[in-house]
Amino acid sequence: MELSVYKIDGSLSGKKVVLDEKVFGVEPNDHVIYLDVLQYLAAQRQGTSRTKDRSEVAYSTKKLGRQKGGGGARHGSLKAGTFVGGGNIHGPKPRDYRFKLNKKVKQLARVSALSYKAKNEAITIVEPFTMEAPKTKELLTILANIKAGDRKVLVVLPEGSNNIFLSSRNLPEVKVITVDEINTYALMNAQSLVLVDGVQDILAARVK
Repeated sequence: MELSVYKIDGSLSGKKVVLDEKVFGVEPNDHVIYLDVLQYLAAQRQGTSRTKDRSEVAYSTKKLGRQKGGGGARHGSLKAGTFVGGGNIHGPKPRDYRFKLNKKVKQLARVSALSYKAKNEAITIVEPFTMEAPKTKELLTILANIKAGDRKVLVVLPEGSNNIFLSSRNLPEVKVITVDEINTYALMNAQSLVLVDGVQDILAARVK
């Protein structure tokens, strides 16, 4: 696939780039995309929810009545979960929700997500640019110029730029990351993908 490179004012720079087929032209695998997104979301979970069971609550341990002949159910103590103030039955305990995926599975997931974006013509290549100061309005103008300002946008930079990042921080529909931070969830969550020229070559070089 061949794409034109835009300037930040929305005009064509005259340069064209060819997207590598092994990154942007594979047959997408929906299942590995699902697995990678699931892993990403699982890793965001804190896993700190916790309740006390009957061995941990502060309550009397005295047996309420005799074992047989009382005319009702047998009870050991007020700590049982059937009583108000008793322990929680099968409540949550702190746990780690993270799980492992093979590197090749994660790579296929990212390549599949990039191929979906290419297939849907949702990729825009823009010339490398800088911002002298964090200005949200200026970044919005740039995105509007390249016809990417009316959708959920993911901007991928070849290297970090604090001013560009700070300019996007107050925009819920715009996310700025570096090529090292690119992940399947961010790709699938965005409607439009803006690549700063050079990012596509870095991605191609990392696919074996």
